[in-house]
Amino acid sequence: MNHLTTRLGPSVGRVRARGTRAVTEWNARMLAEASDGTRRGTRWGRGALALVPSALAVGVLGTALAQGALAANFSVTGQPFTLTSNGVEGSGFGAIVNTPAVGRPDGTTTTNTAMARVGFASAGLAGLCGIVHQTIAGVPYSLLLTGGQKVTAAPPGTFTTDIDASNLYIQATELQAYGPTTLQNAVLGQSADQVTVAGKPLTGALPGGFGLGSAGGEGGSSITLHGLNATAYDAEMAGALVLPDLKIRVVAGSATAC
Repeated sequence: MNHLTTRLGPSVGRVRARGTRAVTEWNARMLAEASDGTRRGTRWGRGALALVPSALAVGVLGTALAQGALAANFSVTGQPFTLTSNGVEGSGFGAIVNTPAVGRPDGTTTTNTAMARVGFASAGLAGLCGIVHQTIAGVPYSLLLTGGQKVTAAPPGTFTTDIDASNLYIQATELQAYGPTTLQNAVLGQSADQVTVAGKPLTGALPGGFGLGSAGGEGGSSITLHGLNATAYDAEMAGALVLPDLKIRVVAGSATAC
């Protein structure tokens, strides 16, 4: 499978230069790319520096998101980041344990870290908060990505989703829910290579490896998480992402909340 990496910084720069027409053309192109099944990603970890001079143009992109669906492929590689939400409702759920390639600062990679790869054919999220820590010229900064309702430190007892995502994948060393978790029609201990999400096996699946899949065929499993806190290396929304609002900010220091 070919990997095409698109950096959000340059994309936003083009939006700033060309205005609303460029946003429309970029969105149409991204939606077409998302529909062909090829994995693509915006490398937040490697592209945060490029985002700094373009941060003021993000509002234009946020306006486009508020008006409809934007295809979104987000990937953070080479370092962990945090991803939180007030809650998640997902269908076509699957999970495996794998050892993905993780980039080092010197450009090499390692496959010595076991992680959980979790996928949803479709998912609803109650707000979204992503935090990436970066050091630029020795000074710590944080890239904050938020969408939908405000994500609270203590997840609410009940939640209503306001973000819709298709083909959502999270590669994490830790994934935690803070309230009751409901898992339906799932098989715990299914061979990893037999677990599919949206008709495709999860990346890195090994025959005989641990897997959590569906008992009722493709798309049969579902999960509800009250509160979500993930320490992740990769977060992909490979299909369309529909959310009320998107904000991307770069702030000084090591932020712990959005």
